[in-house]
Amino acid sequence: MTATGESSHAVRPSSADEAVEALRVAGAEGRRLRARGAGTKLGWGRPTEEPDVDLYLSGLDRVLEHNEGDLTAVLEAGTPLGRAQAQFAEAGQMLALDPPLGPEDAATAGGVFATGDSGPLRHRYGSGRDVIIGIGVVMSDGMRARAGGKVIKNVAGYDLAKLFTGSFGTLGVILDVVVRLHPLDPALATARGRADDPDRLAAAASRLAHARMETMAVDVGWSGGEGHVLARFGGQTAADQARAGVEVLSEAGVDADVIEDDASVWEAQRSGQRAEESGAVVRVSSVQAELPRVLRAAERAGAAVVGRAGLGLSWLRLNARPDPAEMTDAIEGLRAELAPAPCVVQDAPAEVRAAIDPWHETEGPGLVLMRRVKARFDPAGVCNSGVYVGGI
Repeated sequence: MTATGESSHAVRPSSADEAVEALRVAGAEGRRLRARGAGTKLGWGRPTEEPDVDLYLSGLDRVLEHNEGDLTAVLEAGTPLGRAQAQFAEAGQMLALDPPLGPEDAATAGGVFATGDSGPLRHRYGSGRDVIIGIGVVMSDGMRARAGGKVIKNVAGYDLAKLFTGSFGTLGVILDVVVRLHPLDPALATARGRADDPDRLAAAASRLAHARMETMAVDVGWSGGEGHVLARFGGQTAADQARAGVEVLSEAGVDADVIEDDASVWEAQRSGQRAEESGAVVRVSSVQAELPRVLRAAERAGAAVVGRAGLGLSWLRLNARPDPAEMTDAIEGLRAELAPAPCVVQDAPAEVRAAIDPWHETEGPGLVLMRRVKARFDPAGVCNSGVYVGGI
């Protein structure tokens, strides 16, 4: 998931058994392997040399099970998430994970979980680690493993599903995931507030996030000296709830209105998490109270912002610069201004990611533990090595 192009040896399995064998052979021969889905996140993480083997998982593209009564499903790693969502919608259900899916909604289940990607629904339903309940994987020695199950319950012991979620393919290859589903809301509506002052906008967002309301998502956006806060509601009373949200926003001192046909508004929020051509996206992990500081730093850097207001997560999108060094300086400036908040370079040209540490990680016990986990699961360094935190 680190570079464009294709390695000298591409393997395209049509079954899980073939994928297991491909990884076993690569491990036995000490060949570096990269698992690939639709390629929508190849510009994430540390840039590395092209792998010896590209393992394309597009042939593993089935919804193996959809258990409507149990609200669970089993997806092969190469299943396009948009196609799976369409199938779930026919039964009035959804996977409550809504990251940007890229051109033609190509992003796959394996890629979304491997990178820990998420969207506005994270406000209410959590991240990929909260909706995954089981997983099938293969390690670099060809050992196939399964953890979790098809029933939503807590189990004692090592949680392999959560460990592999967000591991960037560095521990092994995901073959399939077992996920919990949620009912699809019959109607949707959004309360929107607008302001040109970061403090007022942040105060309105915080007030809405803490209101006693059943919000599906509470997001913010900022660009060109003005911003908005959005609160989405679902169910038969969605429009009424949105009107109540408008009252909260108005009391907070921002202009507010209701949007009932709101799909394009939320698509724009998701799109804001991705870089435009030759641009970059910096993900800032902070707290609610720091939102005004994030917005002001973004304004000074010429960046647009989308974020999860209730979670303190923001994506700052920087436009392309004529010289990669200018982009590097802009990112380093943001990191200095927003310290100590971690600022991860989620997406950027390879020259920029080579010049700085995309992960903004310092040496410490956490990194030591991560290296031990990598050594335990992939001692030969076969699986996507070098892309992750600390060069893992």
